[in-house]
Amino acid sequence: MLTPQTWDDFAALVEANNGVWGGCWCMGFHPEGVGDGQTREENREAKRRHVTRGTVHQVLVYDGDRCVGWCQFGPPPELPNIKNRRSYEQGVDGQPDWRIGCIFTNAKDRGKGIAAAAVATAIDEIRRAGGGVVEAYPEQTEQRPPQRGAYLHTGPEELYARYGFERVRKIAKWRWVMRTEIAGE
Repeated sequence: MLTPQTWDDFAALVEANNGVWGGCWCMGFHPEGVGDGQTREENREAKRRHVTRGTVHQVLVYDGDRCVGWCQFGPPPELPNIKNRRSYEQGVDGQPDWRIGCIFTNAKDRGKGIAAAAVATAIDEIRRAGGGVVEAYPEQTEQRPPQRGAYLHTGPEELYARYGFERVRKIAKWRWVMRTEIAGE
């Protein structure tokens, strides 16, 4: 988990990858979001504040001592910002208990199952926290022209299908709302 004790591991991974997508620091889904007027340093400090306050749920994946990826998740108030929000809100039929925000794998470690391990671990954490309805907002890759890797920051649809998520509705040309229900412990 991303905690004050694991912050340095997380920060090393982010810094090794140009702040992640140009300086997001995995803040895009948080209430502050990212965008005009926010620097990578401000995003870094905002993320650190979330970690210090305990207002972040994020599993980290390690290869030995090195952090190589993560999966961010949390309840909707913790992660209110999603891509294609206007389209999402037009067809919403109740809020989920949990959202999976972004998934990230170190550039040099892609293709090794890190994203799958991160999502599986996030699901386990959700189960331990009592379970409930979980939403993700992945990109459709089937029948789509090849894209650059950054568009997959929410993960590919087939990754979530592996864990029982099903399409609920389309919110953009290539983006879906997918849901599953996780039983709590």
